Amino acid sequence: MRFLIALALLLGFPVAALAGTVSSPDGRISVTLDADGEGIPYYSVSRDGKPLLAKSNLGFNFTDADPMRRNFEVVTEDSTSVDTRWEQPWGERRIVADRHEELAVTFRQRDAAARMITVRMRVFDDGIGFRAEFPEQASMKVANIADELTEFNLAQGGQALWIPAGDWNRYEYLYSMTPVDAVSTAHTPITMVLEDGTHLSFHEAALVDYAGMWLRRLDGTRFRSQLAPSSRGAKVVREGAFTTPWRTVLIGDGPKALVESNISLNLNEPNKLGDVSWFTPHKYIGIWWEMHLENSSWASGEKHGATTGNAKKHIDFAAKHGFRGVLIEGWNKGWDGTWFGNGREFSFTEAYPDFDLEEVTRYAAKKGVRIIGHHETGGNLGVYEAQLEEAMALYARLGVDAVKSGYVADAGGLIAPGPDGKDVFEWHDGQRAVQHHLEVVKTAARYKIAVNPHEPVKDTGLRRTYPNWVSREGARGMEYQAWGVPANLPDHVPNLIYTRMLSGPMDYTPGVLSLKGRGGRDLPSTLARQLALYVVLYSPIQMAADLPEELEKYPRELAFISQVPADWAESLLLDGEVGKFALFARKDRNSDAWYVGGVTDSDAREMAVDFGFLDQGRKYRATIYRDGADADGLADTRHQIAIETRTVTAGDVMTIRAAKAGGFAIAIVPVGR
Repeated sequence: MRFLIALALLLGFPVAALAGTVSSPDGRISVTLDADGEGIPYYSVSRDGKPLLAKSNLGFNFTDADPMRRNFEVVTEDSTSVDTRWEQPWGERRIVADRHEELAVTFRQRDAAARMITVRMRVFDDGIGFRAEFPEQASMKVANIADELTEFNLAQGGQALWIPAGDWNRYEYLYSMTPVDAVSTAHTPITMVLEDGTHLSFHEAALVDYAGMWLRRLDGTRFRSQLAPSSRGAKVVREGAFTTPWRTVLIGDGPKALVESNISLNLNEPNKLGDVSWFTPHKYIGIWWEMHLENSSWASGEKHGATTGNAKKHIDFAAKHGFRGVLIEGWNKGWDGTWFGNGREFSFTEAYPDFDLEEVTRYAAKKGVRIIGHHETGGNLGVYEAQLEEAMALYARLGVDAVKSGYVADAGGLIAPGPDGKDVFEWHDGQRAVQHHLEVVKTAARYKIAVNPHEPVKDTGLRRTYPNWVSREGARGMEYQAWGVPANLPDHVPNLIYTRMLSGPMDYTPGVLSLKGRGGRDLPSTLARQLALYVVLYSPIQMAADLPEELEKYPRELAFISQVPADWAESLLLDGEVGKFALFARKDRNSDAWYVGGVTDSDAREMAVDFGFLDQGRKYRATIYRDGADADGLADTRHQIAIETRTVTAGDVMTIRAAKAGGFAIAIVPVGR
């Protein structure tokens, strides 16, 4: 192809007429990269010969330079094929296949500056990823990007599952299912089911030193990227050569292709940390739910939850029931007064007088339990960054090898030092916040500490490159069930599975077996559903969120939570429908056991579990935790549960009823061949 382009240039032919095309390994997806008659770079996508994304323009606006939009010509094209496998240190599956075709097209602007840009397109069987690459060039030593002009122009309508972007509550909204042409500005991942049944999900990968992307509908079914704002005016400032994050579109005949896709991981760089065996996927309890119930407080005083005595009580419980970790929130100074969106008083090394950090970590070590550290910033990046090194060093010295952080502030309310040293305000997904999160992860890695941020920047697969970035929040979690403002609706978990969970692990904090929130408020869930959450919502760290005394009231269910793995060798979506239900099977990474989990929305439904994923010719003992005959997650019978044991083989199919707001879990252990 490069020879043809060079020949065309030599003969004086317009090279823009030589459209670059690349197809997926299976040939179903085809992508064209080119510049049109006005010299506007664009791409288009077809599937099975039918248009999927019509002509979608590419380009950039700047705060201090002419746009990179028109008058481009194609100067080079390069293509390559990749078919490799790599191993995750932890994850939904051990082995990840990376099989794609790549086309890189370099465009040059026909003006005095002659600015250049390369668009690199990778096409997988289950979607595409593309990014812009800026070479070092004298005409643009510093790029002050006002916004991207990347379009996603759908060739047909359908339904979209999405949450709004650019509003006060970050990513913490209930999802809406609307026609595609009714979307306004959405966070990604945003998932669509088109009129012909094709499933799409739009997101990004490898978000590094750049602003997060929102998806804004322009008209009809045409969307454009919109970058999260910055206090500087320019949303992204980069010097020299750089690349944008990958813009990704997952594509499939149904939800299975979206849920099982590895595109986000494959578009990130390999592990930069080396041996990370010091991180162990695990389950934990904590001094946390009691604050959300208002039984105790983060602040000091009579209701203070993080006392030495309370911590030891939790450590004893963890040791007795096999939990590796105990999270302790509110141990450090700074929680008194107004800390929300402020964080100026937080110390990450000084404890309140009624909490002895040295004694608590010593006691935990004696019991074989690890303390999970906690760093709430109140959204103050500058205060945290100033103490970051000292705080991580303290935890490392005390054997604390995981930390949960928090950034509780309204969107646009992160506090950071400006160029003159005075405070400026930034967005949770702006470039400044993206830089901050990666600095925290890298610093923690030097001390062999895993990081789990809440109120975070969204996940874009960087856990491959930095495997100590083990989980995060980034959506409405279990605490909303305590508050009821409103509580998460029964369809929230199925919605998460087909949107937020496509980006990576989530610390949803399941395991409220009491099914009670603040003031005795009933949670919309069955007891069996709480167990199913450990299978359907992936995280390599999983909490049993309820109070220890409540968990102990349900010994059989607690035993399941204690045994269910937090790390998998394989993960399969057996069945599901976007926003309605999901049925998973996952294989334990450390044994031949499998686990199945199913959840539904507010409708009761029957799900057929096909055990074809099991080894042929082998028998298994299946312990089934399902909703009782009269169970209803929206009624007084939410605690009704039936637990039974059966022998199953790969040829069996079992139909299980999930109640309204219900679900089920199955532990499957081999018993012989």
